[in-house]
Amino acid sequence: MSSRFLHCSVRALSSTFFTTHLVSPSSSFLTTFCLNKAKIKRSYPPVNIIVRSMASDGQTFPPQRQETQPGKEHVMDPTPHFSSQDYKPANKLQGKIALVTGGDSGIGRAVCHCFALEGATVAFTYVKSQEEKDAQDTLKLLMQAKGADAKDPMAVPTDLGFDDNCKRVVDEVVNAYGRIDILVNNAAEQYEASSVEEINEERLERVFRTNIFSYFFLTRHALKHMKEGSSIINSTSVNAYKGNAKLLDYTATKGAIVAFTRGLSLQLVERGIRVNGVAPGPIWTPLIPASFSEEACANFGKEVPMKRAGQPIEVAPSYVFLASCPESSYITGQVLHPNGTLSFYVMKLLTNTLSLD
Repeated sequence: MSSRFLHCSVRALSSTFFTTHLVSPSSSFLTTFCLNKAKIKRSYPPVNIIVRSMASDGQTFPPQRQETQPGKEHVMDPTPHFSSQDYKPANKLQGKIALVTGGDSGIGRAVCHCFALEGATVAFTYVKSQEEKDAQDTLKLLMQAKGADAKDPMAVPTDLGFDDNCKRVVDEVVNAYGRIDILVNNAAEQYEASSVEEINEERLERVFRTNIFSYFFLTRHALKHMKEGSSIINSTSVNAYKGNAKLLDYTATKGAIVAFTRGLSLQLVERGIRVNGVAPGPIWTPLIPASFSEEACANFGKEVPMKRAGQPIEVAPSYVFLASCPESSYITGQVLHPNGTLSFYVMKLLTNTLSLD
């Protein structure tokens, strides 16, 4: 590859980076090559970028730890932000029926709330006997947010790691609402391990059942009740792209979700059903205190250029966008990346070019 080609590639990539990198990691080779393998120099005028200012003052959280999974949102300090006065609904999902797994808390709760504000009828799953309070709190929020034309929300307790349970969830939602227009596969669990040798068969199966088996199970049952114009959105993670040494099994499932999303989108495109994903970065959810040490929680999110963790409400609009056919009708097989690190790579690419040895 010549230096002239790389020079042109970087300049071309700079002008299209917001499109290509947000929805696809296809430019990751060039980005990595640029940052790690070449000498960088200024060769053309920098482009001014106006980015809305966000708090980045080295925020920390009080040390906290939850000893069991799933984590509980109502005992977190502070509780995650599932809504914002800056969010302006516009009936983007009016008349739609949405099923969101893991919707009782964290990103799932924020997605459910935004969907309800946009006019959708919302059903969500939660872990039976372990997330009752969070589920009831979310139901109340959805009742308050639902539109006049929407039906009452539904909370379905289950263990999604098994096919029969996933079929029962779909059947219950369809019996109540008649169909499914939007499926959000979001439920997940994770555990730290310093070595692959610590991950036994039982734990590996448990993580894969929740994090990826359930996506297959729910999708295959829900598709019977989805029609042209429907949307499937899968929650993956920034870890699928950058790796995570301490969350090896979790990271493997998130990589599988990316591949699942791409392959499924190709299967369903002729049926007019779009399949996309969202890969959040460090987001303040119950999964964090239920997975990490008190010290890790206190400093969670400080490693990204924004110097803070994201909030669920900063991720949920990505799901609204992908669920809304008018806004994302020409997008399928792609992944959005709300991860707090984009500005770092954009500025590197826009203000520098390559020079090979």
